[in-house]
Amino acid sequence: METVKEQLDRIEAGLLAQKTVLNFDDFCRYVGISKSYGYKLTSGRAVPHSCPNGKTLFFERSQVDSWLLQNPVKTALQLKKEVKGGARV
Repeated sequence: METVKEQLDRIEAGLLAQKTVLNFDDFCRYVGISKSYGYKLTSGRAVPHSCPNGKTLFFERSQVDSWLLQNPVKTALQLKKEVKGGARV
């Protein structure tokens, strides 16, 4: 039987999935990082974000998704096919 906390967590995750603009807390939950690491990423300008009033941070979900998917690692099968096919990129 699902606890009330588990139900609330599931509902919050569903609501978060509907947002196109995330605040800092949403960003950290969405990416699965601590707030301290989130601050490190934003202060180092490592992740795309907006700061319209000089204080509050906002993140566009599509930009966060692109940032998360940068630098993809090819599978062993993809590498094998490249070697076999003459290293086509």
